Amino acid sequence: MKKLLSMLLCAAMLLGTLAGCGQKAAGSSENYRKLYSEEFTTMNYLISGSQTEQAVAANGVDGLIEYDKYGVVQPGLAEKWETSDDQLTWTFHLRKGVKWVDSTGKEVADVKAQDFVDAAQYLLTDTYKSETANIFYSVVKNAEDYYNKKITDFSQVGVKATDDSTLVYTLKKPTPYFLSMLVYVCFLPANGDFLKEKGANFGVDNASLLYNGAYLLTTYEPQVSHVYTKNDKYWDKDKVYIGTITETYNKEKNTLAPEMYKRGEIDQAYISSDILDQWMKDDATKNLVSPSRSQCYSYFYAFNFNPKFDAQYEPDNWTKAVNNENFRKSIFYGLDRIKALSVAEPYNPDKQLLNTVTPPALVDLNGTDYTNIGDLKAITARDSFQADEAKKYAEKAKTELKAAGATLPVKILMPYNPTTANWDKECQVVEQQLEGLLGKDYIDIVPEAGPSTGFLSATRRAGKYALMKVNFGPDYADPQTFTDPFQPNDANGEGGGNYNWPEKVQGYTDADGSKTYSNLLKAAMGESLDLSKRYNAFAKAEAFLINNAFVIPYGLNTDGYQVTKRNEFDYQYAPFGVSILRYKGQHLLEKPMSMDEYYAAEKKWNEERAAALAKAAK
Repeated sequence: MKKLLSMLLCAAMLLGTLAGCGQKAAGSSENYRKLYSEEFTTMNYLISGSQTEQAVAANGVDGLIEYDKYGVVQPGLAEKWETSDDQLTWTFHLRKGVKWVDSTGKEVADVKAQDFVDAAQYLLTDTYKSETANIFYSVVKNAEDYYNKKITDFSQVGVKATDDSTLVYTLKKPTPYFLSMLVYVCFLPANGDFLKEKGANFGVDNASLLYNGAYLLTTYEPQVSHVYTKNDKYWDKDKVYIGTITETYNKEKNTLAPEMYKRGEIDQAYISSDILDQWMKDDATKNLVSPSRSQCYSYFYAFNFNPKFDAQYEPDNWTKAVNNENFRKSIFYGLDRIKALSVAEPYNPDKQLLNTVTPPALVDLNGTDYTNIGDLKAITARDSFQADEAKKYAEKAKTELKAAGATLPVKILMPYNPTTANWDKECQVVEQQLEGLLGKDYIDIVPEAGPSTGFLSATRRAGKYALMKVNFGPDYADPQTFTDPFQPNDANGEGGGNYNWPEKVQGYTDADGSKTYSNLLKAAMGESLDLSKRYNAFAKAEAFLINNAFVIPYGLNTDGYQVTKRNEFDYQYAPFGVSILRYKGQHLLEKPMSMDEYYAAEKKWNEERAAALAKAAK
């Protein structure tokens, strides 16, 4: 076995996104108050694929490793680890004395290596329908066969506790990004006895979870409030500075929060585009507003090739249209992304623009960012909005669609979440811009408000959209993670986990009749050790999606502008997993940052991070 220096490995796998340092903290053990408008449907982190729902586990349950604010990996529940020479066996040595406690803080049990094994078995039990099991079984030996019931003996799965403090993973094949996967919820532990007791009721409320992390969810009143309280029995409690986080439910959060902030009732509010100028021109508020920090979440417009929406939106007609390449390209080249992004980011919308699905700063190859590798280089350098090209494709599509029996205008159902700031306005801009360019006789875009609770399940996962802005965040440090939205869940392409399935498009096959995109992915996934070949192969697959207008890259995620007493630049940073959801290590500010203070903090953070990564790489 050879020692694996965690900081070195992480530094090799990561690059950073923009952020900064922030100002001097106001002190520890303070209460951070905010609003929320979408309630959990579950807190079961071994099942849920929703980032909103994963926030409970992110703050209440520690994993094997964690990241510092510069993106350098640090020991978590594992004090040290090593890997075998063939990179198939990873051995983690857990710190002793860590406690599981209930939502009142009462000690229940010690955290042991077996807790990771028991959590994995629960995750891989298909009756629980985990939305993240595929991440786990994509790398762990025999895990997929157990999930699919090809084997029934869990001891054959490559996760074992050799004693109370030693955990061993055996992988299917060398996986250069395995360490980075460990900050995702599917690799978190759970007490085995508690899991057996709760079964399908694990995580239905705060009392049906156990905690070993920085916070306890001490209050859970659905559509009333959530209160996170510092865990006094936490093994690393000296690094927990905010004492309580209070989230209060308000369906009208986006509208009411700014005035509530002014009244001193909350500590954070998003400033929507319709009031941004007012805040920036008011001497009392102009120095309180700053941009929201961008994350490595990619936003893109997805076409639905398997529509299941109501007859009034003409799903059969949409199917004919979306299978037409010229139709897709007319939308692809016709969408003015800068105009749409300006709804939430009126000052610097170009900073949010993405030309690829995979955002920059996920991984690099010898100093070259993945988005500038191979077939993606040309795509990254261009702007997809080309009005004249869009009109040419539309004219071709009109002739072809009529010949195929489609009717014009093509109805395009475009749902949005009414609780997400500015999304409704953005849909209106897209509707007016695209219809104005291509003609209302050609397309009829239909923005529609979805439910405020369970939005994803009711829209994207249910197939009830034609064109929709969706997002995806990386699960680990490798380009493969951004292929997940375009892969079917099973051999038949059913299951609802895919965002859209380009393999359903008519006419796109290789010479032997096999599916083109699947073949491109197979080639990329088959290369584990030569990162140059691997990254170039994934770049080719992603370029295929973009060049054939299966997807329209859009922008980095941002919540626009905000006023906040939370220091945006000292949270645990990693562009994947749940690190960015954690409050451990964060401070509150004496006052919110101004624009100038934000950009100065951003510059300082970038400089400090470069130094931290260089030091870790030595």
